[in-house]
Formats: sequence, C-alpha cells, structure tokens
Amino acid sequence: MTDPGKSPEYDGIVIGAGFAGLYAIVKLRELGFNVLGFEKASDVGGVWYWNRYPGARCDCESYYYSYSFSTELQQKWRWSQRYAEQPEILAYLNHVAEQFNLRRHILFDATVERMVFDERANRWTVTSSRGTATAKFVISAAGCISALQKPDYPGLDAFAGELYYTGAWPHEEVDFSGRRVGIVGTGASGAQAIPIIAKTAKHLTVFQRTPNFVLPARNAPMDPGFDDWVKAHYDEIRTMCLNSPGAVPFEGSKISALDVSPEERAAVYQKAWDRGGLRFFVDTFNDLITNKEANDTAAEFVRSHIRSVVKDPRIAEMLSPRSHPIATKRPPLGDDYYATFNRPNVTLVDIASTPITSFSARAVRTAEASYEIDTLVLATGFDAMTGALLRIDVRGRGGLALKAKWAEGAKTYLGLGVAGFPNLFTVTGPFSPSVVANMPTGVEQHVDWIAGCMNYMRSHGLEFVEADESAEEGWVAHSAEVANATLYPQTSSWYVGANIPGKPRQFSVYLGGFSSYREHCERVAQNGYEGFAFGR
Repeated sequence: MTDPGKSPEYDGIVIGAGFAGLYAIVKLRELGFNVLGFEKASDVGGVWYWNRYPGARCDCESYYYSYSFSTELQQKWRWSQRYAEQPEILAYLNHVAEQFNLRRHILFDATVERMVFDERANRWTVTSSRGTATAKFVISAAGCISALQKPDYPGLDAFAGELYYTGAWPHEEVDFSGRRVGIVGTGASGAQAIPIIAKTAKHLTVFQRTPNFVLPARNAPMDPGFDDWVKAHYDEIRTMCLNSPGAVPFEGSKISALDVSPEERAAVYQKAWDRGGLRFFVDTFNDLITNKEANDTAAEFVRSHIRSVVKDPRIAEMLSPRSHPIATKRPPLGDDYYATFNRPNVTLVDIASTPITSFSARAVRTAEASYEIDTLVLATGFDAMTGALLRIDVRGRGGLALKAKWAEGAKTYLGLGVAGFPNLFTVTGPFSPSVVANMPTGVEQHVDWIAGCMNYMRSHGLEFVEADESAEEGWVAHSAEVANATLYPQTSSWYVGANIPGKPRQFSVYLGGFSSYREHCERVAQNGYEGFAFGR
C-alpha cells in the first residue's frame, strides 16, 4: 500500500474497518476504484475489536448477522452458536479480511482527525494520526455505536483501583477472582457482563440508574442440521431479510395484543419467551411499539417473570422497569441476568434515587452509602448515531463545520448524504434504519447504493454529488413523523441522545421499516438520484 503520509490520490477513502468498512472496500475495489481505509484500531473488527468484555455477543442470530455478498463465504463459514460471541464474530471478520485480501488497503492505528473539502478540486483531504490522503469520495463507516462515552463522574480520578470500559476492553483476560467489583450500567453491555463477572468476583455491586427489560437469549450450540438447512436456503433467507422491516428473516405477527384473550396473550408471550431473542417483538403482536395499552401487556409479562425469578421482592421491584415502554430502550439479551441477583455476592444499588457523589481510592460513594471496590467497570455506552463522525473536524462547502450544521440536531438525506458536504457518504447514518435493522444487511444495502452512485458519476463524467437541502429537510421531517407515530420518542434513551449531556434530543433512526426504506432508496436511484445535485 502507498504511504498515505505522502498525500496520494484515491478514488475513495473509507473510515472504519468493521462490517461496513470492510464491505465498502470489497465493493469499491470490485468496481475498479482505488480505495484506502483508515482504522483507529490495530486490526479489523470495528466495535467487535473493542467490545471484548465478559459475555459480549450479538443480539441477532449468527446465520443472518453475516455477509451475503459471497456465496463461498456463506457456504464455508460455520457458526458455532446461535448467537455468536465476540471472539467468533471477530474471527469471522478477520477471515473476511484475509480471504478478500483487504488489509493491504487499510492503514491501522490511524485515527481520523480532520476532513476538509476542496471546492475547486472537488476532493477531500483526510488527515489522520498517521498521515494525510486525498480522495474524490469519503465513505464514513465509523459506526452508530462506536464513540465511547466516558461519564464525567465527580472525583472519578481519585479511584486508584482497576478501571475498565466495556466499550474499550483490554485484549488480555481480566481476572475478577477475589476482587470486589463495581459495575455502572445495565444496558446491553452491563446485562451481558454482570452474570459472568458475578461467577468469579468476591463481590459484585451493580449500580443501576434505569432498570431494563432483559430478554433471554437461550443461546446454545448451533445445531448442525439447522446449519445445513440454512446453507441450502440462504437465497430465501436473504430475500426475506431484504423484504423485512427489521432486515431479519421473519414475517412477523399480524394481530394486535388487544385482539386476543388474556390467556391467549400470555401463551403467545410465553412461547416467544421460551424461544428467546428479540423475536419476542416480531412473533407476538404487531402493535407493541405503537399502542401503549398493547405495550403494557408485554411489559407486565416481563415484570411478572422478574418477580417469579428474583427471590427478594424489594430487589425484584428495583429491577422492574416502569419508566419507559418496553422496546423503546433496546432490550438486552442476557441469560441468567435476573437470577444473578439471587446470589449472595451480588448487591444492587439504585443510583437514580441515590446518585454517585464521589470516589475514593477504593470506594464508590453515593448519596446514602460508600461501597468498597477494587475493580470498577463502566458499562456506560456510547455517543450513538452521530458521535463517531462529530469527533472528527469535518469541513464541507465554504468551510462549514459538520458540528455547526448539526448543532441543533443531525440532518441527512436518507442517512446517506448531507447537504453542504459534497461527495461525503454515511453508512447507516442518522435517519436511516441503522440500529433497528440487522446491521450486515443494512450496511450491504447502503454500500451497494453508494457504490452505484459513484459508478453512475464515473460513467457520466460527474465530479461531485450533494444532497439537496430541501430533500434533506423533507426526509428529516418525514422520519420525525414516522417516529412520532410510535412509542420510541417518549423514552429518554441513547436513541435520542439522552445519555450525552448537552446533546440535542432527537430520534434519528428511520422507523418506517428497512424494506420500505430500501425501496425508497431504489426509487431515488432509478429516478436519476432525485434529491441529490450533481456537478462537473
């Protein structure tokens, strides 16, 4: 690979080497584009490179949380579990990088710091910690949930014990044996890590701000017979994903939770609960995210399960969410999560009513008590949706800073382009289905569309493409209208940026369904990329 420190010229620069970045390199190279990837990590993997905490695994089933672009890859790779754990997903992405010889196109340990668009040359100059390169196009595949959020707790610097973030876990194994461990956060990372840490720690103190609805994964070894069936039916499975609201191979329920008797409803929920996974919201009823009364029936089913498992009624109530409708915060999958709170070495602390006030060398102090801790784990999440891109100094037309453009909230057209920032594409950007759709299917659709647009420009001798401001405003308004027809915006969650102090509250995920979104993108392309302006 050419040394990017010598400012070579590329057709495209790709930021990130996770699922989206790797596929972008595959696709652009296939079309004959000269491409360079920048990756801040030392190797491929994206979030799966960093998220190595105990129990880390995907909440989509392995066989469809995977690439579809290569028949050979689909047929040869065998997943060992229903829900792949982090080491296996990382091994898969390493295998992809090796099979398709992608590393030679990527500069690792290269954090992108600045991107500036030159209007006269219609080129981007991208500056990283390891050098600078220029390109006609930039594709941001930096991820929706990759910008680590480090909370500004008062006095955290005073803590002298071991400190770990679930989103930036060390590569070597962490031994909790004989340790007094504290963990802050009960989102997806916390729910997965808590049962594992509790098994070896001398004592585990869980600091919970908001209880979450944790669903069982029912993870198990992949059945060889099912794996063979999948490989024989992959074409049908992928077609179902493309035509599904969630980019998953399931049709979904067509009945309301309120159209059946309480007994029938309980049986439907129990069947889905026993199956495990996020299909709990697909296979049960069709109005759980649009009708509060229907949603309440699912929420109460989960709360009743919590009460049946957790022996101490006070702890059971502390673990029972009542502040938000179920599914409006992404429900984690966590086997044995609730049973863990029956262990004598586990303490649950409510930091909503008694917030963390300070730290000492070996303790976490709340408004009511002090808890002795040797090791502190912060499962405090990410600056989602916009954080990864906004941490780069991006300058578009006329020197416009993306931070200024998005100061009152993100704006994109289709989650693909941003008015004022020519030749910059975002993969699963704000106002695309992004985190509510199966990611590998979503990123393939995005990258295919972007590559198609680049190819169109090349064949027509066009130098720049830019989202039209009126199209952008219309799409943002449409996305808001669709979201407001659901229960999602009612909840303070990372979906709306509520976990980041000072961040504008905005629901920046398109909830019209992946299949409808994909069809809309296809119509845009077929109509000459309407909503985008081109120039020579």
